[in-house]
Amino acid sequence: MVQPALDTDRRDEVRRHIHEFQVRFGDIDVLGHVNNCRYLTYLEDARVSMFRLDPLRQGTAPLKGLVVARHEIDYKRPLLFRPEPVRVETWVTELRAASFTLAYEIRDDEHVYVRASSVIVAYDLENTRSRRLDEDEIAFLEAYR
Repeated sequence: MVQPALDTDRRDEVRRHIHEFQVRFGDIDVLGHVNNCRYLTYLEDARVSMFRLDPLRQGTAPLKGLVVARHEIDYKRPLLFRPEPVRVETWVTELRAASFTLAYEIRDDEHVYVRASSVIVAYDLENTRSRRLDEDEIAFLEAYR
């Protein structure tokens, strides 16, 4: 699998996190394309990759205690089994005191296969309730906004 990278290009003036992956044979359904449920796994892999990537903190996780509150997915075209990698581009579209929204595109150089978004809530694991994002988390997320 290709390692994730920071996107220094600014498509639409927004810095995007890039996570490349290989479509696996097991992702394909009886219709010959990636099963709709597998896209959530692709988004999760990209999200985890993004949240672990903070070169300024030298490997420490920039975000902690998060839960997904909502996913929305628009399927644009079928993604078939292929030898070439595909990528998930991820960026922040909304930032609030205790939550943020991520936007995603699953794409290659020619096509967008999926557009999606997730609302993520900052969560206090010990007290089992939402919490405010701290300054470091906000700074990390602002870099992708």
